[in-house]
Amino acid sequence: MERKIVVITGGSRGIGLEAAKALSGSCVVYELSRSGESHNGITHISCDVSDVGGVSAAIDAVIEKEGKIDILICSAGYGISGAVEFTDATDAKRQIDVNFFGTVNAVHAVLPHMRKAGKGRIICVSSVAGAIPIPFQTYYSVSKAAINSFVRALSGEVKPYGISVCAVMPGDTQTGFTAAREKIHRGDEEYGGRISRSVSGMEKDEMSGGSAVFAGKFIAEKALAKKVPAVCTIGFKYKLFVWLSRVLPQNTVTKIVNMMYAK
Repeated sequence: MERKIVVITGGSRGIGLEAAKALSGSCVVYELSRSGESHNGITHISCDVSDVGGVSAAIDAVIEKEGKIDILICSAGYGISGAVEFTDATDAKRQIDVNFFGTVNAVHAVLPHMRKAGKGRIICVSSVAGAIPIPFQTYYSVSKAAINSFVRALSGEVKPYGISVCAVMPGDTQTGFTAAREKIHRGDEEYGGRISRSVSGMEKDEMSGGSAVFAGKFIAEKALAKKVPAVCTIGFKYKLFVWLSRVLPQNTVTKIVNMMYAK
């Protein structure tokens, strides 16, 4: 059987790396990231997902060598935290540029090739924060909510061409993402220490959360599955949280989230 060609953005660490590992045994895997190296059946291509030209060049390089791309997994991203009032517009724009438009850039570069081939699978890594926004991580939540909407709309556009799209929402996961988060502490005194308490609580949840290996394998399974939903969640607990956020009154959901992360 012909091996599938997979491109993963942000595949040098965390969930993206674990997805790359899970797929490398049965697929030809390329990972796109700013820093990384080729190893264990995973070929690294240096690329900043916020650079439109760089992403296009990387995708073109894979097409030139392999002749196709069967699967795209968009996992590149990072997080910032802080109060909206004290977050500079440049920081907020950078968050959206990497997390959302980084995904858009990769999808945009791959779609013409998948459409001509009449098939393809695109997986976009979102977050439970995209469905349940978190205070003091507002712009991260916004970037992930944008991915969910993007995927839902895009799936209808490309379905006639044999292309399926899925947003996968992990919950708290043990990765280097926690340490890499850019913390904006400005305004903590004015906000009565609520910024630092909120971020500290979130980081504690992340460090005791699920494993990146489990999340990576979940994404790999969705990448190879015959059919996928437009949006899905990793783990029963988080599936329950997302479901409750849809069926409970929104005021109730907001109060619960604020008790956890805005007190």
